[in-house]
Amino acid sequence: MMAQVIAANAALVIAGCISFIVMGAAQAIYGPAIPAFAREFGIATGSAGLLISVHWVGSALGVALMFLKDGWGTPRLALGGMAVGAAVIALGHSFAVTLAGALALGFGIGISTVIYNRRFLSRFGARGPSMVALLNAIFAAGAICAPLVFVALGSNPQMAYLIVAVLAAVTFLVARDTPPAAAAQGGGPFVPHLGILAFGAIAVGMEASLIGLGPVALIALGQSEAGAAQALSAFFAAFLVTRLVLVGVAAMVPPFPMYLGAVAVTALSAAALAATGWTWLFVVLGAAASLYFPAFYVSSVRIMGEHPRVTPTVIAAGLAGGISAPVLLGAVMARAGDASLFVWIAGIAALVAVASAAAMRGMARAAA
Repeated sequence: MMAQVIAANAALVIAGCISFIVMGAAQAIYGPAIPAFAREFGIATGSAGLLISVHWVGSALGVALMFLKDGWGTPRLALGGMAVGAAVIALGHSFAVTLAGALALGFGIGISTVIYNRRFLSRFGARGPSMVALLNAIFAAGAICAPLVFVALGSNPQMAYLIVAVLAAVTFLVARDTPPAAAAQGGGPFVPHLGILAFGAIAVGMEASLIGLGPVALIALGQSEAGAAQALSAFFAAFLVTRLVLVGVAAMVPPFPMYLGAVAVTALSAAALAATGWTWLFVVLGAAASLYFPAFYVSSVRIMGEHPRVTPTVIAAGLAGGISAPVLLGAVMARAGDASLFVWIAGIAALVAVASAAAMRGMARAAA
């Protein structure tokens, strides 16, 4: 039965999976590329980290478009934004131009995130949470390969983003704009739940910071740039494996307790990494971070319903964290040292774990 449903939505599955591979590759390059951009443009590492936040601002603009004018956001518009943005970064003209490229790249990714998470959850019935986990696992496949390719290219960010631009452009040529899934009717008014949105914003902020600033912190702890890039690939390998496991169990595990477990593991692993410098703990952080978004997204939909504006709102909350956290933590790292990232992540995750444990019953009631 499930095979028949997937076959009936083959175009959606193919377009979504290819788009998420490109998205994963594009975002994963930022982390190891930041030191290279800092050297090339003669700026501080923390300033180069602004690329990550500008990328997330672009994603927020894409999500805002989907919130205000849902029909305007299409798979081809998303792929076009990704292709143009990556090509502009590949020009390497100046840091300002590179920021503009990151904005366009993020814009395309924001549209794709809304389109495919919503359609995968709505079109596959009871298996929707598992399909969302699969889609986001595919994201990790591109993210695993990208840092390794970056190192193989001699840590050349322009060449790496040129490859991303070509992949997005080729996918644009073969993609077609599949119609949106029918919106749920009679689901009542759109009422945001601020509690779950706040939990999601913080979790995605931690994820963005680990991906974008984690390699910088590992270098501060003694890793080489190549070693930090390889650690990021291992981070995404654990990310991918955990999400593949989630495909099989997502329908059986309540999403909010899953969220609590993920942030608790993050707190313990980040604290141990800060204390010991053991790089393998960064891989454990990848496994924990992989659960943030699926658990947050499914929890939010169960609590707020299937109104067409729910998915853009949920993703916008995550983007708020993704935009602000790297800037704030980057500023802290500039004062306290790059290696302090893991101390701050440990403290934030511990506070979130305590708060989410206290909110457990309230979230269960809201979902019911």
